[in-house]
Amino acid sequence: MKKTLLSIFLLMAVVAFAQKQTATYSINPSTFEDITPITITINGTSINESTWGVTGNALYLWSWSYDVNDTTQLDSPSNGSWTASNEASKFTYNSATDTYTKTFTPSVYFYRNGIGKIGFLVKAKDGTGTKQSQDILVEVGSFQVSLTSPVENSASIIASGSNFNITATNTNGAASYSLKANGTVINTNTSTASYSYSHIGVTNNQSYELTVTQAGTTIVKKFSVIVNPNTVSQAMPAGLIDGINYNSADATKATLVLDAPFKDFVYVAGSFNNWQPSSAYAMKKDPVSGKFWLELNGLVSGVNNTYQYWVVKTNPIANSPSLVKTADPYSTLVLSPYDDPFILAASYPNMPVYPAGQNFEVTVLKTGQTPYNWQVTNFIKPEKEKLVIYEVLVRDFDAGKNYQSLIDKIEYFKSLKINAIELMPVMEFEGNESWGYNTSFHMALDKFYGTSDKLKELIDVCHQNGIAVILDVALNHAFGRNPMVRMWMNDPDGDGFGAPTTENPYFNTVAKHTYSVGEDFNHQSARTQYYVERVIKQWIQEYKIDGFRWDLTKGFTQACTASDEACTNAYHQDRVDVLKKYADYSWSLDPTHYTIFEHLGTETEEKQWADYKITETPSKGIMMWGKMTKEYNQLSMGYATETNISKMSSVNRGFAANRLIGYAESHDEERLMYKNVQYGASGGTYNVKNLNTALSRMSAIGAISLLIPGPKMIWHFGELGWESSIFTCNDNSVNTDSDAAPGDCKLDTKPQPQWVNNWIGNSNRNKIYNDWAKMITLKKTEPVFLGTSTIPNSNSLTVNIKITNAGLASTQLKDVLILANFDVTAQNVVTGFPYAGTWYNLMDNTTINVTDINAPINLLPGEYRIYGNKTANLAIEDFEKESTVNLYPNPVLDYFTLNTAVAKVQVYSISGQLVKSFASNGNVDFQFGVSELQTGLYIIKASDESGKTQVMKFIKK
Repeated sequence: MKKTLLSIFLLMAVVAFAQKQTATYSINPSTFEDITPITITINGTSINESTWGVTGNALYLWSWSYDVNDTTQLDSPSNGSWTASNEASKFTYNSATDTYTKTFTPSVYFYRNGIGKIGFLVKAKDGTGTKQSQDILVEVGSFQVSLTSPVENSASIIASGSNFNITATNTNGAASYSLKANGTVINTNTSTASYSYSHIGVTNNQSYELTVTQAGTTIVKKFSVIVNPNTVSQAMPAGLIDGINYNSADATKATLVLDAPFKDFVYVAGSFNNWQPSSAYAMKKDPVSGKFWLELNGLVSGVNNTYQYWVVKTNPIANSPSLVKTADPYSTLVLSPYDDPFILAASYPNMPVYPAGQNFEVTVLKTGQTPYNWQVTNFIKPEKEKLVIYEVLVRDFDAGKNYQSLIDKIEYFKSLKINAIELMPVMEFEGNESWGYNTSFHMALDKFYGTSDKLKELIDVCHQNGIAVILDVALNHAFGRNPMVRMWMNDPDGDGFGAPTTENPYFNTVAKHTYSVGEDFNHQSARTQYYVERVIKQWIQEYKIDGFRWDLTKGFTQACTASDEACTNAYHQDRVDVLKKYADYSWSLDPTHYTIFEHLGTETEEKQWADYKITETPSKGIMMWGKMTKEYNQLSMGYATETNISKMSSVNRGFAANRLIGYAESHDEERLMYKNVQYGASGGTYNVKNLNTALSRMSAIGAISLLIPGPKMIWHFGELGWESSIFTCNDNSVNTDSDAAPGDCKLDTKPQPQWVNNWIGNSNRNKIYNDWAKMITLKKTEPVFLGTSTIPNSNSLTVNIKITNAGLASTQLKDVLILANFDVTAQNVVTGFPYAGTWYNLMDNTTINVTDINAPINLLPGEYRIYGNKTANLAIEDFEKESTVNLYPNPVLDYFTLNTAVAKVQVYSISGQLVKSFASNGNVDFQFGVSELQTGLYIIKASDESGKTQVMKFIKK
């Protein structure tokens, strides 16, 4: 229960599955009906409040209830949220006895009758990390049954042919007992207050149900037996890999392979054996590799099957379970009982159904799958030096929160002229509305955003439009649902989750760096390296992903401790070597693959990667995230300290090649515009805190960032001046780490005012979008921006950047001077033109005659200039033209109108299909009805009587 709640409410919060405290409790009365008032008492000595950061003895009850059949589970409406418990669930502290009490009537507290069981735990108000006790389950009703042997819901491991003993007692006198094994009644006993039975000579796995009835009330106790099949040692067929191996010649067969060192035997349970595996589904063991394997037969082509591994160690180490039921670590599609019920059918139609009666994730296996029909099979990636990457969180880009939303807005990306999209993680993560860094299955696509084919369609559409797709991957760590964590875990409370044990062949028991999230991979382990390479191969070959942005690469060392930040930030050869190995593997599959590290560490170490194999053909080299958010934000706000932007250039970091992806904004840092309007400087009537004033400074930010040679990145909607804090909560309040009571809403789902309020139609925001589009086009089309830059190594609000490409002829655009004034008053900005003569403003082709190359130029606050020795060949249609026809409203609900009379209007889908035509016959008041059109982006062509046309776009709501 607890882990489900953590996944839903914490999304990606740092969850350490360490041992939880065991709360000592009592309930008065000890037996009760759901209409009986009860008092739960917690012994204060069993809770260490200080480790939870609790002050004022503020502990809270988190509770849930089950119906009498133990099938429907509901949380108490009084719980509040996991990170902010409701005050109605607070315990009363009694200092004299050092106890906590909570009194309530179950039927009232849970808003339901017919309660068969309640569950609860004790927690701090925010409940994060390990600030909660273990789960406690209590039966409701005066008639109670105690399963004395075995433990309820347990799985007992026995030798084949052993006898299995079952004993139970009940309250209130005689009751009737009926025992089922695998659905068949094998024993009954009537009119007794206790029960005892021995199942003789058990040779197959058994799922037991003991049904106990008294005076019309029935209680069912469940437990199971797993029989040791005495694993068969047999050589595994050649060519098999871990996970599912489909048989290309026979769709009725598939072979499963599991690497599970230290385990004694493994069963495969699934839909193909009704989740009751016999010895025929016991996996064999390869005597050389030690891997378990099993060939499945009788599968039906095109049918979804689901399965889990039942992984067993007969004598586990302390606190580690004997049996772990887990999905396949190499799953490419998993079903989750925690997340799937909340996934919208609009995003994932016809989603496979999670199998009833099972627990934890299951793997989907489907033979005879139809491959996606790629329209682009030979995509040529943009050059690294010309990349302008658009970082996007699918969840927050559009209210649809899916891949289709991005497909529908491909024209938005095209018009901005970016040539790469970087998706924040889309692998199977815990919860749904997450950033995705809490990954649990790295090879599986998370279903919340859409189907596998829909992601492939998005990639295909991007490729059709010259846009590369880069995937953010979190391979520093995995979270607690990951099978490779769970197969070797400490699980003292038996809830199926826990931290890695010392036996775990993939994970460290404690992080080897200071930026720990989830469980820390040991990248010196050969098994971890194999797993990582399989992940790389899956996304490159199956999805045609053009590049990876590797999250938190500082964590790829084994040399440090969780408390030694100086060590984490120092140079480490093991980290250099293993990351080069991963890059090499990526390039072996795709020589032009983009490899990007979020290292943010020592330039000495980053240089090792940036210069790696850059002289090869094609030129390689690993790209580095270049964080410059503070410096650019200081400029945008108008403060002169810490404004040195010289390290936006690779050469100023010591890299031989332009391998620095510089950025002024990213998902991890506060929005420039938010800080502009909150904290901006002022001078006289000029105040950066004014929204439109702040927006007017963002074009200049683009000029002094995007045009610096080397790849660059935009964080989504920076191009429209999004001023909402990244700490905006679901209720639109703002709660940052620095607040008095920080809740850190950084991970909360954000609104999309840019679409609802038609920001693209707002002249102040649209100017940023169009100016940045011009600059990006300059960067991509003009060779001067492949040259070198000179950026003063100093703090100043007046910026002077010189860019030159010595390899170009003087007849070409080979020299560029960028000037900007980020002060709040007009300033004479130092120039230093390379030579006298006519210079051209590359944004509008106006000229300036330079006679004194050092004569300053007066710029208003927020003003900038981009001068070149020649005009640019801007490949942006109509940038210099004013639109004569305007469409409104946009987005469109039922109809739109035009501001001028036209003869004919044609509406096209993004794919170019004509979907509607109008003959307005010059009527300026004509309403163009489009209510029947589906939601999406459309193109219209408006023609006047003389045949002149203008093309526009609109979004249909």
